[in-house]
Amino acid sequence: MVERVINWFEQQAFGVCEWLGQKLGIASTNVRMYFIYLSFFTFGSPVIIYFVMAFLLEYKEFFKPKKHRRPNVWDF
Repeated sequence: MVERVINWFEQQAFGVCEWLGQKLGIASTNVRMYFIYLSFFTFGSPVIIYFVMAFLLEYKEFFKPKKHRRPNVWDF
């Protein structure tokens, strides 16, 4: 059971570190290590930022501005 939880967190865990690593152009393992180190130094406050980013990534389609098509003369 513990092995399944560890595998899930390593593979998925919301994908925040992987997404951030791709955006910054660095390996996701480095992002995870920086996150862990930062959490130790700031007493866990980056966990809140992590969950906010996870929420935004999960529902990013709702936060993107929708592209409205200009109505055409021929549209009814």
